[in-house]
Parts: sequence; C-alpha cells; structure tokens
Amino acid sequence: MNDPAHQAPAPSEQRIRQLVMSVTRRAPLDSITLLDHEDDETVGAVLTRVPPALAIRILGSMPQQRAQALSEVLSSRIGEQWEVNLSYAPETIGRIMEPPEALFDPASPVAEVVERLRPDADRQQLTYVYAVDAEQRLQGVVAMRELLFAPADARLRDVMIDQPFHFVANTPLDEATRAVLQRHYPIYPVCDEQGVLIGVVRGYALFEQQTIALSAQPGRMVGVEKEEHVSTPWFTCLRLRHPWLQLNLLTAFAAGAVVGLFEDTIASVVALAAFLPVLAGQCGNTGCQALAVTLRGMTLNELHPGIHRDVLMKEGLLGACNGLLVGVTAAVGMLVYAHVTDAASPFLLAGVVLVAMCASCVISGLSGAVVPMVLRRLGADPATASTIFLTTATDVVSMGLLLGLATLIVA
Repeated sequence: MNDPAHQAPAPSEQRIRQLVMSVTRRAPLDSITLLDHEDDETVGAVLTRVPPALAIRILGSMPQQRAQALSEVLSSRIGEQWEVNLSYAPETIGRIMEPPEALFDPASPVAEVVERLRPDADRQQLTYVYAVDAEQRLQGVVAMRELLFAPADARLRDVMIDQPFHFVANTPLDEATRAVLQRHYPIYPVCDEQGVLIGVVRGYALFEQQTIALSAQPGRMVGVEKEEHVSTPWFTCLRLRHPWLQLNLLTAFAAGAVVGLFEDTIASVVALAAFLPVLAGQCGNTGCQALAVTLRGMTLNELHPGIHRDVLMKEGLLGACNGLLVGVTAAVGMLVYAHVTDAASPFLLAGVVLVAMCASCVISGLSGAVVPMVLRRLGADPATASTIFLTTATDVVSMGLLLGLATLIVA
C-alpha cells in the first residue's frame, strides 16, 4: 500500500487536472473567473494542456497585463503565438489568431500527408490542410474531404484551392466580419503583408466579435462606450459617459434657443406650446427609424458606392408619407384643442401643424440617413452618439418650422 507507484498524484498536479477539465467545459469569460485566483505557473500549465484555440481565446479575454505575464510560462507554441497576437492592435484579426495546424509543401504526396496527420487526429480538430512554400507563404488550402477522395498518387498541389481567400492580420474586426457575410467557412487563414501564414481564425470567433459589437451599438448611439459593462467601476462609467452628456446639454441649448426666438408667438398663441413636444417626439422617432436602418446597412455592408442617393430618396419619400399621415391626425388634434381652448384661427393652426409635421418628418428621415454617412466619411464610428446629433437636428427643425410658420401665418 505504501508503494510509491500507487501513491496519489501530487496536489498541484491534481489541481491542474481539475482545472483543465473545468476550463474545457466553460466559456472563456467563466474560465477567467475560475483562474483568476490561481498563480501564473498553474494557469500556464492549464492553458498548455487545453486546446490551443481555447487557450488563445482565454488569453485574449484576460486583462492585457495578466496575459503578458502568462506568456512567459506558457508552452513555447502557445506563448509564441500569443506574442505574435500582441503585436497587432486589439480590434484586428491578428489579436484573435490561433496557431496554424497541418502545414505542408505543395509537392507533398496526399498519402504521405494523411499518414502524418493520422497520429494527431485525436488531439487536433483538423478542417483544412495548408500548402505553404519554403518561406511559409500560403499557396493553397485543401479540405479534409478532398484528401479523403484524392487519387492515391495525387499531390497537394493537384487538389488544393489556389490563391485561397485569407485575411491580412491587421484587418479591423468589423471589416473582417463584413467580408465573411457571404463566406461561411469554418476557419480562415491569416497572413502577414508578405503572404506568410501566421495563424488562423475561426468563423464563430468572428461572429462572436460581431455579436459583441452589435450589443454595444445601441449604447454608442447615446454615448455609452462599448468598453462599459455592468461590472465596470462607477468612476470609469462617469468618465466614459459624462462628456457625451455635456455635448447633449450644449445641443439642447440650440433647441432651446429656437424656442426663445419665437417667445412672442408662443405668448400670443398658447396652443402651440402644447404641440411642441408632440412634433419633436414624432420627428425624433422618424429620424431614429431611418438611423437604425442605415446603421444596419453599414453593419451588413449593404451601402455600396452609388446607393447613397437611393437611400436618401427613399428616406425622404417615407418621411413625406409618414409626415402627411400623422400630420392629418395631429391637425385634427390641434383643431379640437383650439376649439376647446377658444384659440383664434383654429383652422390656420391645424394647417400649420400639418405642414410643419410633414416637412419636419422629411428632414428627420433624411437626417437619420445622413448623420451616420457623414460620421463614416469623417472617419468616426457611425454609431457613436449619433442619436444625440440626430435629436438635436430634429428638435431644431421641427420646433423652428412650427413656430416659424405660426409667426408668418397666424401671429
């Protein structure tokens, strides 16, 4: 019973095995929480034993300082790949690369390639074989199915896809996601600017990044940065949010100034004051609808060159139709309200509301499409605080039109 050969494994080894089993069954963020209180050597040992793809994903989700410290205790293969990943910007393909597997010379016989891959079949989840030259430049890609059905005397160059689609490592993630919307490959090769194969990225990893970006888009529209989460410290949230609130306040002054210009008109036709928020709210919703559709088109890469004019014409037409329909309802409401309050010129007021609503909705729809297009042209994120700019434009235009028309016709 005291035979050393039958002794239980050392506690550290047992702990590592437990962690490996737990990490392989969890999502990367849950794995980080699990490993957070472990020392670097333990975490390095765990990440060395899990699949390389999972290890890279966990490292990519960790705070950068911890991930850099771990790179020194990781196995050479994962550590070297992580060092390569760190040389690229956070929002690029290079940051989510995995080590490339199954690299062979194009002249390699297919039968030999299969035999060399066979011992690692249980350890690796192989989808493609990559043909590279002596300098590791990507020459072609071969699916496992092609290897299976290839003639016995075939070579890789006979069955490979020449000049396969690949990413350059410094490609931004949002651009890469748009590029794969029409390509549904499980894995994409990643090369440097010289065409050297330096990694691969899985399709689901790209769509994970897109899901994160889409979940952050509604927040960016009102000035909430995508770096903010429910667990973000309050001071960091304040630093991220407050500048946009100050900007929103300044733009609100613009809408307030418009109302101030027509103070005498409001004083003489009090009924107009009741319809200012109605008009502003309706036009704001019209603009937000156009904004949402335009941002979706940008995300899905639907705004091709030359289509911008068609988009603006469509949103202008929709604004006119919607404005006319809701304008009739609002005009009837103004007519009833004017009669109830004994306001002068009720039919003229109703006509002012109808014209102002129709014109404001047209301008709001156009603004909803133009704001993200202009932001993109200026090199900014089209979603960033776009609602703030749009709301200011719709408030100023709608209130200005209503009060301006009332001043010319009624007051």
